[in-house]
Amino acid sequence: MREDLFAVLAAMGDGLKDARDRALLLIGFAGGFRRSELCAINCTDLERVRQGLIITLRRSKTDQDGEGRKIGVPFGRTKSCPVHALEYWLDRARISGGPIFRRVDKHGRVFADALSPEAVCLIVRERVAAAGFDPELFSGHSLRSGLATSAAQAGVETRKIKDQTGHASDAMLRRYIRDGELFLDNAAGALL
Repeated sequence: MREDLFAVLAAMGDGLKDARDRALLLIGFAGGFRRSELCAINCTDLERVRQGLIITLRRSKTDQDGEGRKIGVPFGRTKSCPVHALEYWLDRARISGGPIFRRVDKHGRVFADALSPEAVCLIVRERVAAAGFDPELFSGHSLRSGLATSAAQAGVETRKIKDQTGHASDAMLRRYIRDGELFLDNAAGALL
């Protein structure tokens, strides 16, 4: 959820891994990406535009033919801007080509290979635990479901959420939204 994400970001430091993880969490959330999609993003998939960033997914779970899909990630209205966090990470890690999310060792060396989907899950759990949350309640898909749920609670149309996440059906999207809409326009809330 948006509030949980901000709490996790507030608990992070200023090291190189922190910069990577901040960008990973914010881009993953803002784009509604699957963990495998995050790992597959390369520098050539980024297009900077006036409104923020367009990320082209070359292939995903629901796009086996590789037609691709473009996702808009707008500039944030808070200090936790996903576009600025990604630019800061890329600049600090001196990444100008290849995968954008990479392994960083304890000595601050940035490797050329992309993170694995399993690494994304571990990063999410490590970061939520450091912020005081139970890591067993989170996974690599928490960013994707958190965006869908937070957007639904904010009253964003289902169609627009599906545009961002790439869900093909309302039924599948509903599985991600979880219980986020239980209190949106709640009948009892209007009466009590």
